[in-house]
Amino acid sequence: MLSWSEILIRLSLASLFGALIGLERERKDWTAGLRTHMMVCVGSCLTMMVSAFGFSDILGTEHVVLDPSRIAAQVISGIGFIGAGTILFLKQGTIRGLTTASGLWTVAAIGLATGSGLYFAAGTTTIVALIILWALQPLEQIYSKKFKQKTLRIVTRPDANNTALLNNLLNKPDLKIQTFTLDKSDDEFVFQLKFDPADITKFEDIISELKNDPAIKEIFWAQ
Repeated sequence: MLSWSEILIRLSLASLFGALIGLERERKDWTAGLRTHMMVCVGSCLTMMVSAFGFSDILGTEHVVLDPSRIAAQVISGIGFIGAGTILFLKQGTIRGLTTASGLWTVAAIGLATGSGLYFAAGTTTIVALIILWALQPLEQIYSKKFKQKTLRIVTRPDANNTALLNNLLNKPDLKIQTFTLDKSDDEFVFQLKFDPADITKFEDIISELKNDPAIKEIFWAQ
């Protein structure tokens, strides 16, 4: 069995490791922030200790067959329920929260490692996770912006000439449409088009042209 001091060390380190990653998420005002990451890491740590040492008094007893490692294994699958709650499906078809969900999964693994006494592995993983979440973000934004598709969302009135509008966009020689969707409600049509990466000036010209159309109620452009 573990001593009281060792239990305290493991739970304290798990709390610290979870807090470090939770602070990075907290600064972006995500629902899963400091306290959530700390709770996941500490809970995983305790689960690992129970899995490793909680049944030591009966293991080896005649006619008793146990596999305590199955308790720790359930943390990895069970954390998926919390991770799913952090994922948001936005109106424009955008998905947000996948990084936070993967961070929670990693924090759970860090807690398991801390609970098993693998302090160096847990600490190193915490540092690597912080580098991935914080230090690499500017590089990711620069790289993805270069290849990210441009999204144009247009809301028109029910009496608009949507065929002419669509033909005008499709016939732009310098723009290549990847996907196109059309939604209709009682009082408006919603066009959503995704283009291959192109010069910003080309989209600015299109938006300036669309602004002069009185049949268009709303224009949304996402880079």
